[in-house]
Amino acid sequence: FSVSRKYYRDIDKATNMPVPDAVVSVIIPGSAVVAILFAIVLWKRVASIQLTGGQAVLRSQNGREYLLEEDQRGEEEVVARAADIQASIQEGANAFLAAEYYYMGIFMVLMSIAIFSLLSSITPEEGRTRQDEIRQGIFSTVAFVTGAITSILSGYLGMKIATYANARTAVEARKGIAPAFMCAFRSGAVMGFLLAGFGLLNLYIVITVFQKFYGDDWKGLFESITGYGLGGSSIALFGRVGGGIYTKAADVGADLVGKVEQNIPEDDPRNPAVIADNVGDNVGDIAGMGADLFGSFAESTCAALVVAAISTLGQTHDYSGMLFPLVVSAAGIIVCLFTTLVATDLKPAKVIAEIEYTLKLQMIISTILMTPVALAVALFTLPETFTLPGTDGLTSDGKTVKNWYMFVCISIGLWSGLLIGLQTEYFTSNRYQPVQDVADACRTGPATDIIFGLALGYKSCIIPTIAIAISIYVGSSLAGMFGIACAALGMLSTLATGLAIDAYGPISDNAGGIAEMAGMGEDIRERTDALDAAGNTTAAIGKGFAIGSAALVSLALFGAYITRAKIDLVHSSILDPRVFAGLLFGAMLPYWFSAMTMKSVGKAALAMVEEVRRQFQTIAGLMEGTARPDYKRCVAISTQAAISEMIAPGALVMLTPIIVGALFGTQCLAGVLAGSLVSGVQLAVSMSNTGGAWDNAKKYVEAGASEHARSLGGKGSDCHKAAVIGDTVGDPLKDTSGPSLNILIKLMAVESLVFAPFFYSCAGGNGLFFQYFNLA
Repeated sequence: FSVSRKYYRDIDKATNMPVPDAVVSVIIPGSAVVAILFAIVLWKRVASIQLTGGQAVLRSQNGREYLLEEDQRGEEEVVARAADIQASIQEGANAFLAAEYYYMGIFMVLMSIAIFSLLSSITPEEGRTRQDEIRQGIFSTVAFVTGAITSILSGYLGMKIATYANARTAVEARKGIAPAFMCAFRSGAVMGFLLAGFGLLNLYIVITVFQKFYGDDWKGLFESITGYGLGGSSIALFGRVGGGIYTKAADVGADLVGKVEQNIPEDDPRNPAVIADNVGDNVGDIAGMGADLFGSFAESTCAALVVAAISTLGQTHDYSGMLFPLVVSAAGIIVCLFTTLVATDLKPAKVIAEIEYTLKLQMIISTILMTPVALAVALFTLPETFTLPGTDGLTSDGKTVKNWYMFVCISIGLWSGLLIGLQTEYFTSNRYQPVQDVADACRTGPATDIIFGLALGYKSCIIPTIAIAISIYVGSSLAGMFGIACAALGMLSTLATGLAIDAYGPISDNAGGIAEMAGMGEDIRERTDALDAAGNTTAAIGKGFAIGSAALVSLALFGAYITRAKIDLVHSSILDPRVFAGLLFGAMLPYWFSAMTMKSVGKAALAMVEEVRRQFQTIAGLMEGTARPDYKRCVAISTQAAISEMIAPGALVMLTPIIVGALFGTQCLAGVLAGSLVSGVQLAVSMSNTGGAWDNAKKYVEAGASEHARSLGGKGSDCHKAAVIGDTVGDPLKDTSGPSLNILIKLMAVESLVFAPFFYSCAGGNGLFFQYFNLA
């Protein structure tokens, strides 16, 4: 950003003609519709791959048959087996989501009652009536339900796409790396564009409908819209926790008994937990992750809208300026569309060595293209200057912001996201030294493997923390909390691309499992393993984006909460005993939450291990491959464990802000939010990267792609068994506790923002506990 201020002043003068409101009203829903249509086009290309054997899947590019008749019959049998396995995975995933969504529906009803009751019961302040408070309660509840349904839809569509594409990716792997890669990536892109399109379109529709009732009261409108973010993140929490417990219970059980005790390969069809393991990839890494990133988008947008409404943008009813956050997301969709074409049509990965490079190129290209687009959006959507509210909540002593400042805020978040993604790749990809060092530590057993992995995770916190800190400083210096919220939006502006490369991983993982179970051969499994190894890295990159954006989103929501709860800077200082007490309690919450989720995985995994052992011991012919294991029993164990164990962690997150805010006051709750943010980010980054490194260290040993890797002994060696144990320990870290922590810090912040008026009404914000004991 070395361009001179004079250059920007000249641009401002030349472009101080904000686009008409009608243009913005077309751009936002138009981009969302384009995203959905593009997803449908990609879906049709994936659907053209048949799972019916015969010549349709057995022809080479020149149309000549390349298999003899006897081999063709064998290939038809393999494809039919792959289709059968896919159907079993779909059945298990559908059963779990049906059970999970049943309980989510009950939660939505209870939470809707709570939102309406608490917000409608507030004593009206000066200038407001009882009808105003009831209206706020009604529309906040409607926004919550809309956000929750959109989150459920995002997760469900992602799961359906992944379970549809997994067997097709395995079938395409028989033709080579390029067809399999394009199938997996296109399928991931379908999810990315559907989620980005539906999320933006639904939010725009809600704002448009609400505006008919609120009129020019933009502040009240956007405060009620915060319920949209609350709905998205609350569903994401249960999706991440429940899906994470499901997938890791199955994964740990399958690995400990199958690979360590019985010495059979990963995804061997003789393993009773193998179907449950593959189901878990979809309900955890796909459905949960989709709902998670949708929640981040919804919350960052809501935080920016709340601040925009109380600035001069809201006071002057500048429609285009207030909807600037949505225009940024709309522009990001178009940028991601062109970026996706590079990987699917212009430069797809054709050999194993190109897979990670092609996926990394997606992040780099989308970031480069989005930068000038963000400048254009800022200059043509916002007025030359506008004023944000000051410490008194008014714009009289507020901060004057120039439109190009917002370009800098968007860009700093955008490039910070890329930096976090690249450093995550460095710490979790087995192409680089850190993971190779972890693999080398397996020579002396699992203890040193775990020590090296933990050290790697702790070290990997450094760059993300610095990047987030710089983003916060720059955003706050230029545009206060509005700048921080827009930095989060910048990080999420390429959401469709981020989701595509993230969803690619579980699809490839499932494809490898199906290839193994269908008996497609070692060469096919080698290709799917290469796709999967890259997928592990992209999944870690996706988690890095989610954690980084969650930190920025949470701080922006925290700022909005401080304003709405009428807390001034003096009373939010850590020198205040209530704030500091809350700070300590909040810093402890991520550890309490992680303990609950990890113990839940351990309990569920114990039940899975016992069941798998029982089947190996009692089913005659299972090890010989002449008997079929009871897959459904293992699926049922994971489903029941996930549903029962997700309630307590969810209750901890959902009830903490309400109890602290009502009983101990708004200042104590401010400390809780700050403490959970600071400790939660570090814990989430280290957990995710440690688990990802252990997973790829295991794959490095298994693949034996280099002289160093071959010297470690390969599959079945003592070194490999140590790597498997490290991977098993890392499973709940990277797929359950770590990813759920970013939802914890976001969800508590947005919940506090939604209920801030109620908390303030409890003894004037001092808390019922302090009022009862006359300590207020």
